[in-house]
Amino acid sequence: MKCLPLTTLALSLSLSFAANADWAKVEADAKGQTVYFNAWGGSEATNAYIGWVAKEVKGRYGVELRHVKVTDTAEVVKRVQTEVAAGRRTDGSVDLMWINGENFRNLKQGGLLFGPWAESLPNWGAVDLNKPVRSDFSVPTEGFEAPWGTAQLTFIADKAKTPTPPRSAAELLAFAQANPGRVSYPKLPDFHGTTFVKQVLIELAPDRQLLQAPVSAASFASATAPLWAYLDQLHPQLWRSGKTFPASAAEMHRMLADGELKLSLTFNPNEAANLIGTRQLPATAYSFGFTGGTIGNVHFVGIPVNAKAPAGAQVVANFLLSPEAQARKADVAVWGDRSVLDLARLPAALQATMRKTAPGALAEAVPTLAEPHASWVEALEAEWLKRYGAR
Repeated sequence: MKCLPLTTLALSLSLSFAANADWAKVEADAKGQTVYFNAWGGSEATNAYIGWVAKEVKGRYGVELRHVKVTDTAEVVKRVQTEVAAGRRTDGSVDLMWINGENFRNLKQGGLLFGPWAESLPNWGAVDLNKPVRSDFSVPTEGFEAPWGTAQLTFIADKAKTPTPPRSAAELLAFAQANPGRVSYPKLPDFHGTTFVKQVLIELAPDRQLLQAPVSAASFASATAPLWAYLDQLHPQLWRSGKTFPASAAEMHRMLADGELKLSLTFNPNEAANLIGTRQLPATAYSFGFTGGTIGNVHFVGIPVNAKAPAGAQVVANFLLSPEAQARKADVAVWGDRSVLDLARLPAALQATMRKTAPGALAEAVPTLAEPHASWVEALEAEWLKRYGAR
C-alpha cells in the first residue's frame, strides 16, 4: 500500500519519541499473548485496517490480535461489568476495546479500566495535545484510554440529485418537508443516530453550556424541549413516515446509492470518498456539513481492568499511535480516519500522506462542536426510545 515505503522512516521516527523506561519489559511480557480487540465491525474499510494491524503486530511483536466485531459497545461494557462482578479479575474476555463517550465514563466510574497507561506509551510523544485527547465527552481521560482517531459528523448527498444541501437543522426540516420520505437517520441507540439527535440538540438548546455539565432532570427538561418539538415535526416527513428507521449508517449509504434516500451521514469526513472508490456510491456523491458546525470528537482504545493480556493490549495501542499506522489509517484509499498526531512533528512525506484527499471527501472547513457531557447520552437515548422507539 501507499504507506509501506515510509515504513523505515516511520519506525525510526517512532523510536525518537520519549519512551517509558519500562517499555522493554512491556514488550517482553506481550510476546506470545493473544489480544481480543472488541471493536465496531460495521465498516469493511475499518475491518480491513484492523486486519492489517493484526498482521503487523504479529510479525513485529509476536502478539496475536483477534478482532471481535461488535455492533454496540455498551454490550461489551456490560460483559466487563458482569465478569468483574463474578470474580473474573485477571481472565476477562476483553483485552482492548474501542470506546469513547458514555461507555468510557461508565467503565471509569466503575473502576473497570486498567491504568493509567496511555501517556506512558512511547508514541504518546507525537500526540497533538491541542486536540481533546485528555477529555472524552467532558470526562477527563487521565491516562485510562489512548486516542486513536478523530471524527466529525458529516452528511453525504448526490450532486446529481441534491445540488444544494441543507445547511442547518432548520434547513434540514424544510428539505424533508420538500422531499417527503427521502430523509431519515439511524434508530437509536445506534451511534450515528444518537449523534444526529445530539447535533440537533446542540443547535436548538437555549443554553449550550448546560450540555457540558452532567445531566440533571432540570437541565434535561430545559435543553431538550426544543429538540422534541423539532423531531415531532420532522418524523412525519421521514422515510416510512418516521414509523421505522434505518438500522445503521451503512444501510443509509446503500439507500442513498439506490435513490431511496437523498441524504446519508457518517462520522468520518472521508468515508464518502472511500465508498466512491469501492463503487458503493456514485462518483457524484459529496460530503458537506452545517454552516454553524457539526459535532466532532476523538475516539480511543481502553483496556479493561480484568484483561488477560494488558501488556499485549498496550503494545497494540502503541502501534495504533505510530506514525506509520496513523498515516495508513488516514489514507482515504485505506480508511480515511483522521490522525490524532501533531502533523507538524512528522516528516513532510508522512504529512502529505495524512493530508491527501479524494473526490467525495469533505472539502470544506466545518466548525467543530463539542460533544455534550457523556451523561447526556443515556438520558437522550432513553427518552427518544420512550417517545419514538415503539413506532
